[in-house]
This record gives sequence, structure tokens and C-alpha cells, in this order.
Amino acid sequence: MSTLARAPESPPSIVVIGGGITGLTAAYRLQSLAREHAFPLAVRLLESSDRLGGKIRTARVDAFTVEEGPDIFLARKPAGVNLCRELGLEGRLRPTNPDHRGSLILRDGELFPLPEGLSAMIPTRLKPFLRSPLLSPWGKIRMGADWLLPARSGEADESVASFFSRRLGRELYEKIVDPLLGGLYGGSGDVLSLKATFPHLRALEREHGSLLRGLLARRGATRQSGGAFVTLEGGMEELTATLERTLTGVRVTTGAPVRSLSPRASGFSVVTDHDRYEADAVLLATPAYVSGALVAPFDDALARDLGSIRYGSTVTLSLAYRLRDVPRPLDAYGYIIPRSEGRPVLACTWSSTKIPGRAPEGMALLRVFLGRSDDYETAGRPDHALLALAREELRATLGITAEPLFHHLRRWERAMPLYTLGHPERLARIAGRLSAHPGLFLAGAAFHGVGIPDCIRDGETKAGGAFAFVRALAASTHAS
Repeated sequence: MSTLARAPESPPSIVVIGGGITGLTAAYRLQSLAREHAFPLAVRLLESSDRLGGKIRTARVDAFTVEEGPDIFLARKPAGVNLCRELGLEGRLRPTNPDHRGSLILRDGELFPLPEGLSAMIPTRLKPFLRSPLLSPWGKIRMGADWLLPARSGEADESVASFFSRRLGRELYEKIVDPLLGGLYGGSGDVLSLKATFPHLRALEREHGSLLRGLLARRGATRQSGGAFVTLEGGMEELTATLERTLTGVRVTTGAPVRSLSPRASGFSVVTDHDRYEADAVLLATPAYVSGALVAPFDDALARDLGSIRYGSTVTLSLAYRLRDVPRPLDAYGYIIPRSEGRPVLACTWSSTKIPGRAPEGMALLRVFLGRSDDYETAGRPDHALLALAREELRATLGITAEPLFHHLRRWERAMPLYTLGHPERLARIAGRLSAHPGLFLAGAAFHGVGIPDCIRDGETKAGGAFAFVRALAASTHAS
């Protein structure tokens, strides 16, 4: 094992651990800040796997573009679009298909349109919900009772399921909100923290006494902000590949899992299988359970809080067909399946409709999501069994009996952090423990948002903090 210690005349150093979108963004931002301020800085990025990009993976199969991980991101959260613009990718951004906007929900084996006028899963237009067959007459009456129910007092957190059931009724929660939650956070609303996921909805209740009244009052602002999703023409991996190419001032090492991290009198020691690196600051952009294992030898309390952040697993299975073999028109972005349907499938995205250009003319590309966050049995099944489940789902719902032209499966084990009850308090404790370890920074989907723009923003923010730390350290060393 070689030891790379920093000599007195060497520049300050930062090691970024984790090469997913958060770590890549952090390394890129550190490089940019060093150049902007003409500040000598050694940045190293360590990734345990043999590739960068984390869960952003795009496969090319024949003339199909297959997303294994996220396929779109929210444009109104500026961090994602701004980074694309900075990287010269603005001209590659593409919106989702405006001609077939909307999704469907499965109920009793049939597909029904998701009612129009949803904002953060709250109805802003009552007529589409009153006309929808998804809710019973009592369910519609109970939803409207939100106008009359008093706001809950106090600041205590509650589960997402409790909040929506309390305000709009359990039926609306189970048939509409819960399946949408699966796509956003991957977990059950019975365990997800409202404060950590939808704090603005609690604020609406307090301010207006009713969710429906609150959203009606803010409807103009909501329309102005927009909610369009975008992607990149060649697939989401364009973003991470471009980031990787721009890291000309960063030493990147893949296939280098970090075996230990330990604080020193000044800075940290980072050990991989083949090297030891001495750094003034370390930015952990790894899953919380990985970060927890690394800090455990020197901070058991911090490790416990990081390790207590739960993660869900899922499987994505893309299947290609000739359009003539798909009896039902693919005239939406796909459909979601409530838990009450009792199926192992969460959703089916019609990728070739949702994102133009993902399949050749006359072809269809579908993506099936299998295994809920608490359904370990389904996610653990062998490949052939998962393919059989997906094909049965497509047969039962879309009438597809033909053999797929190909299928492409990706398992995501412990991939989606779940913001369970107590998450805000957990984050506060983590921040308190970090104050005892100057130069140690944590970033990623486990903390302040699971979407791509959230991860980009967190990577940039923590990179800014790490850069400010080493600049101040260098100034104090020089002054002394």
C-alpha cells in the first residue's frame, strides 16, 4: 500500500467518496471553485464500482434507448437544468411528450385516467375528481369535507398516510396518493414523514385551515412555477458522462472501495485496497449505510443515525414490442398500481410514449417496476420469475401475449432512501455530530431530497462548504 501524505508545500486536498450524481457534481463544483478563485486545490474522486454515474444508467439495445434508473427530472427545481446549461447540454434537454400527457391508475383490473388538476397530490380542481370513477360517492364527499375540517394544532410530525387520510379521507389516500408516493419516494405513506417529504402541505393547512382552500389561493403561483419534467436526448447518462469528461482537474479512481476513514490531528486518512490518501477535508457522497460504516470507528452515535436511514429495493424490467402486438393504445405515460390491487408490480411506464425517440418507429418500449419497498420477496426472485411476473402483468392489463423482442432487467438493492418518521430529528442529530468533525461533509439522496436536482443541489452546497473550509484552513496556516 502506498501512502500519499501531503507535504507542507503541497496544495490543500479534498477527497470525494462516491461517484454517483452527487459525488460527480461535488467534484465538478470543487474544480470550478478552485479555478474561479485561482486557489490551488487537489481534488480526488474515489468510486467503489468500475464506473461513474451511480443509479443513472442508460443502455443502448439495437435502436432502443433503455433507462435502467431515473429517466426524467423536474425542471422547476433549478439545480438540474442549471447544471445542464453550465455543461453545454441545454440544447440536449427534451420535455416529456406533450401530446399524451397524463397517467392512468389501475382499479379492479381496469385503467382509469388520473384526474386532472393534481398539485403535490392534492386536487386543485374538484370537477375532474367528482367525475372520476376512481372514487366512490362517499370518497368524493369525504374529500370535500377538507373545506370544513379544522386545522390540526401543534408542530408534531405525522405520517404522510395519516395527514392525507385526515384531510382528504382514507379512500383518496389509498387509491390515488399511495400509488403516486411509490413513484416519488418508493415507500409506504404509513411510515414516511410528512415534515421530511411534504412540509409545505402542513404549512398550507396551518395558514388556510384547509388544503383545498390553500391550493386554490396559491393556484396562480403554482401554475407559474410549472411542473414539467425533462430528460436528455440521448438518455440521462449524457449528464453523468459529460460531468466525467469535464473533471480534467480531478484525479478519478474507480474500482476503489474505501476500507477505512479516520480523523487525524489535521484532516483525515482515507484507505482503499491499494492506497492511503491524506486529505484536509472529505466529502462522503455514498449511501447513508455506507457512510455510517465508515464513520463508525470514530463516532458511534453518528454511525447509528446514518445506519437508521432505511432504504427500499426495486427491480426495473424494460420490454420491447412491435406496436402491432400491443392491443391497447399507448396514449399516456403509463399507469400506477395501488397496493389495494394486491399485485407485485408497482407501475408500468410506457417509455416510448412518455419520451419520444426512445424506440424506433413502429416499436414500443415498456418499463415495469416490481417489488415495493416492504416487499422483499418479490425483489429477491430470480430473473426468469420476474420476467414471468412482468409479462403476466402486461397480458392482464394491456392484452400483450407476444414474446418481447428483448427484455432488459436491472436490480436496485437498497437504492431508495426512505424518509421515515423522525427523519428531520435524525438530520438535526447528524448535523450536530458533524460539528465535532471539522472537514467532514455528507451529501446525497439520504438527506434533503431524492430527485436528481435535489442530489445536484446537495452536492454543490456541500462542495461549497468543503471549499470554504480548506480555504480558511489554508489562510490560517499561512497566517501562522
